[in-house]
Amino acid sequence: MSMYAEVILDYYRHPRNYGKLNHPQIVSHDMNTSCGDEITMQVEVKDNMVADIRFSGKGCAISQAAASMLTEHVMGLSLGEVAKLNKETMLKLVPIDISPMRLKCALLGFKVLKLGVIKALDRGENHEN
Repeated sequence: MSMYAEVILDYYRHPRNYGKLNHPQIVSHDMNTSCGDEITMQVEVKDNMVADIRFSGKGCAISQAAASMLTEHVMGLSLGEVAKLNKETMLKLVPIDISPMRLKCALLGFKVLKLGVIKALDRGENHEN
C-alpha cells in the first residue's frame, strides 16, 4: 500500500475534528445519493473567521478522510477565504489520485462546507463575537 493511501486510511480511522459543536453559527448537510455518503459540517465563527469546525457523517474512506483534511485546512481562515476555495485546492489536500467515480466522494465535505459558508455570507451574517 502506498504511503499516500496510508494517510487516507489514517484520517479515516482517526478523523480530525470529528463530532459536533455546542453552538455552531453555520450548519450544513448533504449526501451523495449515488453511494450514500453523507456529511454535516458545523462551524463556530468569531470575527468572521473559522474559530472551530467539526464534521460528522458516514461513508467511504475518501469522503470521510477528505472532510477531515478540509477541516484542518480551513481552521483560522476567514469566511471569505473559505468561500473562494475551489475544487482544485480541495483535491490538492487529498494525497492520492482520485478517479472520476470517486470525485464526488472526495468533494462532498468541500461542497457541504462551501454551501454553508456562502449561505451565511449571503444572509449578511456578521460574526464579530
